[in-house]
Formats: sequence, structure tokens, C-alpha cells
Amino acid sequence: QVQLVESGGGLVQAGGSLRLSCAASGRTLSTYVMGWFRQAPGKEREFVSAIRWGGRTTYTYYADSVKGRFTISSDNTKSTVFLQMNNLKPDDTAVYYCAAAMRYCSGLGCSPRALYDYWGQGTQVTVSS
Repeated sequence: QVQLVESGGGLVQAGGSLRLSCAASGRTLSTYVMGWFRQAPGKEREFVSAIRWGGRTTYTYYADSVKGRFTISSDNTKSTVFLQMNNLKPDDTAVYYCAAAMRYCSGLGCSPRALYDYWGQGTQVTVSS
């Protein structure tokens, strides 16, 4: 089991920044991939970003809508994953969820929700215009 707790959401004006954190506990050493998803009212939950550890190399993936504005990272122990969000837009308003996968993926293969085994409760991000 892996427990995930998100934090860092809030209200920000368009153009502003927020940094989300996801604290993982439990069987974190078995985690291959950590991802961020978001769900806006009336919409499906969508992939935002993912980070995968491969030996000494860390791989990161982003949805086209956030590429160049969001950055995913983690601490050295893989127990905390961050999502730095810059130049936020009203369309970024959503509940942001952290997720952990116990299976390998690469590139767009990391985007399906079905890949992920554990989910956090989510944190609200609201961007005002």
C-alpha cells in the first residue's frame, strides 16, 4: 500500500505560480512512476505530468497544455513529488491529484489513469482572471 497526501493548492491570479507537493508513505520503494492529474468541474480527470525513475536517470513527461509552464520533480528519496506551476491560467483551475504506479511506463504510456494504482485525495487549485 502507498498513501499519498497532496498539499499546496489555493487561489491565485492568472500569471501567478503555485507549488504542489505530494507526500508518499508506505511501499514507496516499489513505485515506478508518480503522476499528477487534474479534474475540472464537469470534465474527466486528465493527465498533467509524470516522473519516472530509471536507475540514475529521472524521466519527466508533460501534457501539451502545461509543457513549458509546469515542472515535476522529486526529492532524493522519492517520498515527495512536487509540481511547480508557473504562468497559471484560468483553464488550469481544477482539483489536482497525485498518483502512484507500480508498473513501468514511458512517454505517453504514462498518461492513462488506469496505469496508476494509488491516488491521493486531491488539492484545489483556482486561478482567477
